[in-house]
Amino acid sequence: MYYMIYSEDVADSLPLRMPVRGAHLERLKTLHDEGRLLVAGPCPAIDSEDPGEAGFTGSLVVAKFNSLTDAQTWADADPYIEAGVYAKIVVKPYKKVLPA
Repeated sequence: MYYMIYSEDVADSLPLRMPVRGAHLERLKTLHDEGRLLVAGPCPAIDSEDPGEAGFTGSLVVAKFNSLTDAQTWADADPYIEAGVYAKIVVKPYKKVLPA
């Protein structure tokens, strides 16, 4: 089943994000390579594809896991947590309806 992982950043998180971004993306690449990733990306702090110094307010990942517990465990191991980027993470079951 799919699970939505929404993570909210602490204020002014960009300097915290950048040093561990590669490790964060590697985990997402692994999900993709395993055919489990539906979508992933950050939420820009301003209405722009490239927010520059404004940075980001959070991230969204929708991916397949065997259980809510597995999804939460995966989310809790994100390098952004250890780096202090995320203030809060919400993990919920997600049902994809469209596109079919």
